[in-house]
Amino acid sequence: MSTRGAGSRAVEASERGVCVATSRIPLDTHVHLWDRSVVPQTWIDPDSMPAIDREFSGTDLTAQLREVGVTRAVVVQSDRTLLENDFLLDEALEAHEVVGVVGWVDLRGGADGVRLQLDHLARHPGASKLVGIRHPVHIDEDERWLSRDDVAAGLAELGTRGLSFDLVIRPWQLEQAARLARRVPGTTFVLDHLGKPPLSTGELETWHSGLRQLAALPNVAAKISGLTIEDDWGDWSQSAVARAIDPALELFGPSRLMFGSDWPLVRLTRGGYRDWIDAYRSATASLSLAEQRQIDVGTADRVYGMRGVGA
Repeated sequence: MSTRGAGSRAVEASERGVCVATSRIPLDTHVHLWDRSVVPQTWIDPDSMPAIDREFSGTDLTAQLREVGVTRAVVVQSDRTLLENDFLLDEALEAHEVVGVVGWVDLRGGADGVRLQLDHLARHPGASKLVGIRHPVHIDEDERWLSRDDVAAGLAELGTRGLSFDLVIRPWQLEQAARLARRVPGTTFVLDHLGKPPLSTGELETWHSGLRQLAALPNVAAKISGLTIEDDWGDWSQSAVARAIDPALELFGPSRLMFGSDWPLVRLTRGGYRDWIDAYRSATASLSLAEQRQIDVGTADRVYGMRGVGA
């Protein structure tokens, strides 16, 4: 079945008043928690981000997920510190809905350095919920981070441990990321936020070219997440996010795509979590039931190794 234009067709159906499915319960693969008394989140600007200028605990997450009818979530790191791993794993032990944690280690340590860091994490009571690692490449001072030999060696070590690597990058970094994923075929890469397409400008050529290169690699999956942040926060549109979702469906297919909310950052945008999950469901409503099941839960369970966990 071709998925070309699935999002656009769903948007058109919605605008005609055609009902789209709202009963689907995706696994949310991208949420954040933080306590700034434990790990400062210096990137939060209180002037432009008042909706997230506070602490967010597992209890807050549970309340939000229940409000929108989501039952499982993966928590993702938001700071480059080992200390945050302990905080996130502690929260995961307390919150039944958290079935996975994507943490952080310094991949510049190469295979040996990564091995030591992961051995330390393995001693945490919640270590079984560690499903992947992420590094905020999009804000790293080293523009060649994706090309480093020590990083590639560290990523290869993740693969031997059965851990994936979340890529959070900007469109101009997609080509570098494709070269890296090709260099480390034994590790699964997960592209966060579809590579942050610049929806607010509509200049998508570089993004689309890079996305095509990554999607050609069998060890790469991607998250339909964070897209409202890339459009006008106060007036994002379903048609705009469909311009990113449609190519992703064509290039990756439902079996390599998964849903994410990017909560609590999604609170910065019009309608918050509820409007975003409705937009996601609409954009994928024309898929078959089997394809919807794949993109809602199947890909995430397989990529993060969580099949049946917390279901």
